[in-house]
Amino acid sequence: MAAKWEKQGANDGALTFEIAQDKIKEGLDVAFNRVKKNLNVPGFRKGHVSRTVFNRMYGEAALYEDALNVLLPDAYQAAVDETGIDPVDQPKIDVEKMDEGEAWVIKATVTVKPEVKLGEYKNLEVDKQERTVSDADVAEELQKRREGQAELVLKEDAAAEKGDTVTIDYAGTVDGVAFDGGTAKNYSLELGSGSFIPGFEDQLVGHKAGEEVTVKVTFPEDYQAEDLKGKDAEFKTIIHEVKTKELPDLDDDFAKDLDEDVDTLDELKAKIKEELEGKKAEAADNAVQEQAIGKAVENATIAEIPQAMIDTEVQNQMDQFMGNMQQQGINPDMYYQLTGTKEADLKKQFAADAETRVKTNLVLEAVVAAEKIVPTEKEIEAEVKDLAGEYNMEEKAVRQALTDDMLKHDIGVKSAIRVITESAKEV
Repeated sequence: MAAKWEKQGANDGALTFEIAQDKIKEGLDVAFNRVKKNLNVPGFRKGHVSRTVFNRMYGEAALYEDALNVLLPDAYQAAVDETGIDPVDQPKIDVEKMDEGEAWVIKATVTVKPEVKLGEYKNLEVDKQERTVSDADVAEELQKRREGQAELVLKEDAAAEKGDTVTIDYAGTVDGVAFDGGTAKNYSLELGSGSFIPGFEDQLVGHKAGEEVTVKVTFPEDYQAEDLKGKDAEFKTIIHEVKTKELPDLDDDFAKDLDEDVDTLDELKAKIKEELEGKKAEAADNAVQEQAIGKAVENATIAEIPQAMIDTEVQNQMDQFMGNMQQQGINPDMYYQLTGTKEADLKKQFAADAETRVKTNLVLEAVVAAEKIVPTEKEIEAEVKDLAGEYNMEEKAVRQALTDDMLKHDIGVKSAIRVITESAKEV
């Protein structure tokens, strides 16, 4: 019989299929050749017992389980392809019939992707985005770059102010007891940077080099060290130096020092404006894309999302995140130690919007189908080239790592995003 799919729930059903006798024979041959290697039968060297003797001693049915394990992956995949279903989890397999001389009948309980009924996904209205760069924007960016070129100059017999940098020794205690990480010498701290516990930097403002200050603070309730959350602490602090920022003059010399491709301050301003316009346009396009796709997802009707899809999405996000960390030389154990978190915390973080990401992917795939988007070989080649450049890999290595189906899926989804985004209207 042909493979048969019977839907039994929102996303579950039974897939029934056969394994024909010719395939069974092939599977039995493979199973026998594996089993006989370890058989000790009187009158035969180990691994050289004949099939006839084996069948007489043990019966051919003794090979059925091993043969099924050999044949099942291909038979199941063929049934999936024939019925056109899209499983999202490992199936539960039951053998319905395994009689000698007849086709084997297998029943698989399968969870599949939920159905998606698209709503409006073209010509969607999104918020008008600001793409204009003002003179004030340019001036603000110019000031940031100016501060980046500032020199720290020692303040003689003058009190520290916000924005100044102090060099300090400090020793922290909670209830009179020192704690890990609470002590440092010759630490350079910019006042107002917010890099220390709230309140610490403010209490150094107004003090001069050579002074000792007892800084009293309370650790935040969300502090990463469990034993310090919400605790009152004192830091005995000695100020060694106070330095202030000395900004360079805004003139042509500053412009040339900052950027060798310009000769005047006006040229630098024009270049900054062009850069800001590019960033603002990119941010605006991203906002339009996010809103448009969000509305397309809202307009779609999707059956209940299988938990298996959410779990897979969370795991994929964690694998990708940890992969990026390892590229920076940080392994999982090191990451959890540095951040004071556990694997469960990271899983919870990615689980927060996993369902939304799954729904978004489902809608984009539905748009690919609705628009009959079929990536061409030329587009596949271009995608391989882009990925090779992005990850600094040989194109051949990309081809080996990704199948054509995976590449076509990603290209199709990108095309679906363009369909939704490029038709959106800013109002």
